[in-house]
Amino acid sequence: MVNIHEVIETNEMIEKENLDVRTITLGISLLSCISDDLDTLNRKIYEKITTVAKDLVSVGRDIEKEFGIPIVNKRISVTPIALVGGAACKSSEDFVTIAKTLDEAAKKVGVNIIGGYSALTAKGMTKADELLICSIPEALSVTDRVCSSVVAASTKTGINMDCVRLMGSIIKESAEKTADRDSVGCSKLVVLCNAPDDNPFMAGAFHGVTEADAVINVGVSGPGVVKTALSKVRGKSFEILCETIKKTAFKVTRVGQLVAGEASKRLNVPFGIVDLSLAPTPAIGDSVADILKEIGVEYAGAPGTTAALALLNDQVKKGGVMASSYVGGLSGAFIPVSEDQGMIDAVEKNAISLEKLEAMTCVCSVGLDMIAVPGDTPDTSISGIIADEMALGMVNQKTTAVRLIPAVGKKVGDKVEFGGLFGYAPVMPVNPFGCGDFINREGRIPAPIHSFKN
Repeated sequence: MVNIHEVIETNEMIEKENLDVRTITLGISLLSCISDDLDTLNRKIYEKITTVAKDLVSVGRDIEKEFGIPIVNKRISVTPIALVGGAACKSSEDFVTIAKTLDEAAKKVGVNIIGGYSALTAKGMTKADELLICSIPEALSVTDRVCSSVVAASTKTGINMDCVRLMGSIIKESAEKTADRDSVGCSKLVVLCNAPDDNPFMAGAFHGVTEADAVINVGVSGPGVVKTALSKVRGKSFEILCETIKKTAFKVTRVGQLVAGEASKRLNVPFGIVDLSLAPTPAIGDSVADILKEIGVEYAGAPGTTAALALLNDQVKKGGVMASSYVGGLSGAFIPVSEDQGMIDAVEKNAISLEKLEAMTCVCSVGLDMIAVPGDTPDTSISGIIADEMALGMVNQKTTAVRLIPAVGKKVGDKVEFGGLFGYAPVMPVNPFGCGDFINREGRIPAPIHSFKN
């Protein structure tokens, strides 16, 4: 039974500590829309999204009002478009028409973002994959709500270095296409290793082919709640620290479970998963970096940061899995730079570098996220950073990702401004030494020996 103390405690989390449900994401399969005629394909995609998702936003608002729980985003993820558009699209321009259709459908139903303008290329690229990837810069420059992802590696298949090499130039081109908006196109593009089929968070969300026709996935968030809880046990032992994080993660996840169940029932769509990730925002007090400071490091990036993050990530998962039978997505702690005021402060204090961020991704949920680098960073260096992060995911059997913004016309110390949840980011330095001879080799890096588990 829920007692009055727990009700009061949850209210305080919402009112004072930035507890929210970050997103209700409705996954929609577009496999039934496949056609070899482009006009027919676009019509079917628009009709299916606007039919299945017509009540998503209104249901989300109703749940917010009835339960008093803020739901920041209502989103849609769809089947990777390279699979859906392969029969009809003969050029990159053809794929751009689908991006526009997705954008129009998202605006029609009122969702914040739609993800799934994606290609799954961990072992190789089909012609459709390559056409979609080459269309990404234009697609992101002419749409407002479309997010794109490319899966370039997995533990089972290795790293598709041909895709990694291509993505270096695609990211640079995406930056140039949106140079007038601080290269914002890159904030909607991510390269992944071991991407889950049920991730509700953008820009990496897509509706995997293993999923049902439609499904509700919910992402919760509560860095402020965890930080407040830890401030009450300052200086205590690691045992007490861990117990406090677990108990707090349990409470946060129960809120997500409640919202997911209600949304599933009201939309008559199966419940998929709750993603436990601690997802920060630029709001003061809603920072993963500030949790690390509360644990005991002066700034994120100081010695001990990776150990503190490993502890946090593990305890969040241990607490969260007790609160829901269906935990999935990424689940852990995000460390984006632009979306976390504490991380921004650490960069501005020179406490953290790109290399330290890479080390931290070995123990957290995702990867190098929302990091601005100089606009003149070579394509091959961007590909090298991607390759490094793909290797971490492949060898450690975890999801990793790269979302870099090579800000056109900007140099180290400048800032890029995106606003909203994307926030702003100081431009960070990139190692000046080259890796072109490595990146320009053809083929793929083989899967590690521990991939053979059949």
